[in-house]
Amino acid sequence: MKNNTARYFCILCLCISINLSFAQQKAVPVFKDGEAQIVKAFNDPEHWIRHDLWVETEFDTDGDGKLDRMHVDVTRPDQTETEGLKLPIVYESSPYYAGVASDVPGLFWNVNHELGEPAAERVHPEVIRVGKRPVISNSQVKKWVPRGYIVVHSSSPGTGLSQGSPTVGGDNESLAPKAVIDWLNGRAKGYTTPDGTETVSAFWSTGKVGMTGTSYNGTIPLAAATTGVDGLEAIIPVAPNTSYYHYYRSNGLVRSPSGYLGEDIDVLYDFIHSGDESKRAYSNKTIRDTEMKNGMDRETGDYNAFWAGRDYLNDMKPMKAALLMSHGFNDWNVMPEHSYRIYKAAKDKGLPVQMYYHQNGHGGPPPMTMMNRWFTHYLHGVDNGVEQDAKAWIVRENDSPNEPTSYADYPNPDAKPVSLHITAGGQKAGELTLSKPTTTTQETLVDDASFSGDSLANLAESNHRLLYVTPTLTKDLHVSGLATLHIKLASNKPAANLSVWLVALPWNADINAPITDNIITRGWADPQNYKSIETSEALKPGQFYNLTFDLQPDDQIIKKGQQIGLMIFSSDNNFTLLPKAGTELTIDLNGTLLELPIVGGENQFKAAIH
Repeated sequence: MKNNTARYFCILCLCISINLSFAQQKAVPVFKDGEAQIVKAFNDPEHWIRHDLWVETEFDTDGDGKLDRMHVDVTRPDQTETEGLKLPIVYESSPYYAGVASDVPGLFWNVNHELGEPAAERVHPEVIRVGKRPVISNSQVKKWVPRGYIVVHSSSPGTGLSQGSPTVGGDNESLAPKAVIDWLNGRAKGYTTPDGTETVSAFWSTGKVGMTGTSYNGTIPLAAATTGVDGLEAIIPVAPNTSYYHYYRSNGLVRSPSGYLGEDIDVLYDFIHSGDESKRAYSNKTIRDTEMKNGMDRETGDYNAFWAGRDYLNDMKPMKAALLMSHGFNDWNVMPEHSYRIYKAAKDKGLPVQMYYHQNGHGGPPPMTMMNRWFTHYLHGVDNGVEQDAKAWIVRENDSPNEPTSYADYPNPDAKPVSLHITAGGQKAGELTLSKPTTTTQETLVDDASFSGDSLANLAESNHRLLYVTPTLTKDLHVSGLATLHIKLASNKPAANLSVWLVALPWNADINAPITDNIITRGWADPQNYKSIETSEALKPGQFYNLTFDLQPDDQIIKKGQQIGLMIFSSDNNFTLLPKAGTELTIDLNGTLLELPIVGGENQFKAAIH
């Protein structure tokens, strides 16, 4: 009897011990197949702690003599408060969280004027700020908090409840997220109010931060990374604007982003300026009406110190964060060159890099599994082999965005430039051929912006464009990389637009199909900048100039049964300034050459046209 009692007591103690062990077990991140998994204990919004604060920066850009503070919100599992759990951070910053200006008449610059002439002053709207504390944004929260991350947002300078001035790519837009990351690592001060002295610490942070976002929200992670701030381990920019010159100019030409004809950097400034109404007058005078007005130069479109200061390629030296980028080959808003140039520079620096390209337009993040693996490795420290994955992932035509094809790199390492010459007949359709013309030939087009690019490509004959086509392809042809145009031309006026489309013909006749189905890539240039994008000079009517520039990067499989067409015209009514019709551009065919990057090179091209 005594033995049974003792045995029962021991079993009871063991059960109590086991139950206590389970009761005391703490919630922690869980990983499977190299990815952070949704944890039940983190997946209940009722048990998330949400609060906001202001982080002090190292700059004063609103003229009040005090260091600007950035408004920050935090969403974290309550285990970070009750169980001492520390987690890494997914951080997104934006100028858009507190609302933007209305699209009022006159917001954009008038584009209907002669090249080189100033346009009439435009309208400056006021932004009505929206939003309620403590939540700045809900983006990223449902995706990452259940997987064992803390999500942080901040409004960029001069927007929402963040102090300072928006500068659209100025240094403060890099230093602002740096300050937040410094605070997450205990190196900067956070306060409970914008002007008070009560401090807030990020005691729940491991100090490891990853940033992501799309468009402007994708630019800011890169801006932060170029500061070299400790703790920013990885970034995933989606369709980021990496150079405001390349956003609003092309090879010396004033060019708008698609869908926003007449937008320029000062328009974007007005669009996002949702900060303190009492500070706006100072910011408008200092940034918009002085720095931007004197630097943006809509008359020449030249690259200058103002634009160089808003080109993140110039600031890459301190960067050390791992980089996963995403972009669409048919993004005519923030064009694909933006990610290509940064990806290449980061790769050349020896940083961990991956590139995800898809065939659609603006936006489109990488598949969740790619993002998850990236952050799991670089923020949680899980050895999942992501750094050994393929460098390039491309969504092939008609494939699901979640099923990209892997390649060793981008451009495709097997792509080689194939030199294609043009032969006479461009008002109808000349040839795009491997054979160089044997006779000197010139052809002329007449500018008329009332014709859209797609209508010109559809016309059987037109004197408003020159079109040169390959033979009909008998096999699929894979184009990958940068097409380069070498063109010799003359103008009958001192200034002219130059627009170039590379198209797949015949044109898709389905009125419901997007125009991008037929556009392989595009490019624009100012012939006045034939020497460099920094220097322009008036053209001497009738004199020929040699100009070389790249079209937008692409990776596309042109199907058999199609022809590749090079279309040269002047004003592009979706992108350029629109002068009166009548400017004549004369092309010297012998001095014009298209270098097309083809996987398999010239032999593959020959096989595809026979």
